[in-house]
Amino acid sequence: MRLRRHFFISTDLDDLESMEQELEREGFVTPQIHVLTLDDSSADYHHSIHAVTSFMRTDVVRSTLIGAAVGIVAAALVLLVAYLAGWTQTQAGWTPFVFLAIVLLGFFPWEGGLRGIESPNAHFRRFEKALNAGKHVFFVDLEPGQEGILHQVVARHPTVEPAGTGAGAPHWLISCHHRVKRFFTETFP
Repeated sequence: MRLRRHFFISTDLDDLESMEQELEREGFVTPQIHVLTLDDSSADYHHSIHAVTSFMRTDVVRSTLIGAAVGIVAAALVLLVAYLAGWTQTQAGWTPFVFLAIVLLGFFPWEGGLRGIESPNAHFRRFEKALNAGKHVFFVDLEPGQEGILHQVVARHPTVEPAGTGAGAPHWLISCHHRVKRFFTETFP
């Protein structure tokens, strides 16, 4: 099950930090809450803010997956053409075509990842103008039944303005992230 993501924009990191703390007191877990900002030094100063990592600001994961899909198609196409053209019946056999298919399976995801490093995350592109203007994007992935709590908390923060909704992270990912973090903080304090 995918969670529903609510986006908000603000210019005040102090207010966003306060809002995150309120949400956590209301039962939200830290992996549900993120702040996207280009001002990393200010975000580091606010210790309670769960900032989006620089890796996740890029489109590397999505682009690598697209590259992998292209690589699978290209590898299958090479093997199919080699078979249909009868090239596999020669003395060389399947070996050169299998190696070429393996190279394509590695090349396209690698190239996709390189392209993804250079481009912003597709989910955050709509906020580029606001981020470049010095604003911060606060987003929350909501479990069923948490929307009312979110609206109550947001109402207490006048500097925060709604910026839309979208598909959030999968429920299992948030749950696993929370459990792993809790395991390490409770086991190794």
